[in-house]
Amino acid sequence: MGLYFNLAWRNIWRNKKRSIISISSVLFAVVIALVTRSMQLGSYEKMIDNSVSFYTGYIQIHAKGYWDKRSFDQTFILTDSLLEVVDRTANVTLSAPRLESFALASADRVSGGTMLLGIDPEREDRLTSLKHRLAEGEYLTPNDDGILLAKGLANHLKVGVGDTIVFISQGYQGMTAAGKYAVKGLINFPNPELNNRMSYLALSTAQHLFSADGRVTSLAVMITKPKLLDQVYSDLKGKFDQRYEVMSWEEMLPEMVSYIEFDNAQGMVTLVIIYMVVGFGILGTVLMMTLERTREFGMLLAVGMSRARLRMVITLESILLSVTGALAGALLGFPVLLYYSHNPIQLTGEYETAMLSYGLEPVMPFLLEPGLFVAQTLAVLVIALIVAVYPVWRVGKLEPCIALRNG
Repeated sequence: MGLYFNLAWRNIWRNKKRSIISISSVLFAVVIALVTRSMQLGSYEKMIDNSVSFYTGYIQIHAKGYWDKRSFDQTFILTDSLLEVVDRTANVTLSAPRLESFALASADRVSGGTMLLGIDPEREDRLTSLKHRLAEGEYLTPNDDGILLAKGLANHLKVGVGDTIVFISQGYQGMTAAGKYAVKGLINFPNPELNNRMSYLALSTAQHLFSADGRVTSLAVMITKPKLLDQVYSDLKGKFDQRYEVMSWEEMLPEMVSYIEFDNAQGMVTLVIIYMVVGFGILGTVLMMTLERTREFGMLLAVGMSRARLRMVITLESILLSVTGALAGALLGFPVLLYYSHNPIQLTGEYETAMLSYGLEPVMPFLLEPGLFVAQTLAVLVIALIVAVYPVWRVGKLEPCIALRNG
């Protein structure tokens, strides 16, 4: 086998200029494909991470029927034993109880709608890093009677730290929920949708406001790795499915899943087009090599070389030509992806405005993982095998006498 590799490698470099052009085309195609795919997958990961870490968690546990109605009638009593079972589930890092509802916030003559969340301050900070997003003031304590406001909402209401806000909503079993709270701190979210509507109370304070002592609307769960979502979801479903409603982020955010699937399909079409161009480039090189060496092939067949061995050498030439370009592209693309995976591109101007209008951070993240490089190498290998079909077919039809006379 080593002899065939040596023959194929030497044949490639018999025309160095042509081979270098072909290898370069594969190289740049692989780099473009790696950067494009890394950017695309990175944007999905960032989008999911934003939604999961800012709000939903990877999994949520609700009372039966809560998600469809979002009513306080579907709240459930949070017990220490329930928290313990969830926290001890394999690959669960933490869980955070919440009591949430829409409310009308009013300050002086200005009012606005808000998503009001009762939270366990310590657990919520571990889940969403809420404390690190504090722009002004102080963070909540477990029995705090103050409130945290998102900065966009505070600007709308024209209030700051120390000002008082009145909240009106509907509580448990139709009770009227009304309360007056001092602004203890302002939270700044990169996501404008969250920045314009979120407000936070300590869980005990929110339960008192909504007349829902000991009750919560959801228990958000974080896991060690996103890839373990199905396993953890299945474990929690088995433990709680009879009494509670267990939902993954994919079930809670179907619009995001649909968008990712649609955009991913578009990306795959782009990759196919890129590699079709590469395939025709390699085919042109292999075609020229085959036509120029017709006499050579005829001579090899005439002196006794079997067609099977000749086909193997030709196939190896196509593979080596393609894989050399793919490996060179991977080596060139790795430092680029490594840098941008740690230093995502910050978008400005019109691109920033457009991203913010969709509720997304104005950054262009990149994903660096081995699967990207393996996928591109395999894609190029498949192209090489397809391209090798023509010269293999031609050798099978070649008559030595005619090749020697007309080659």
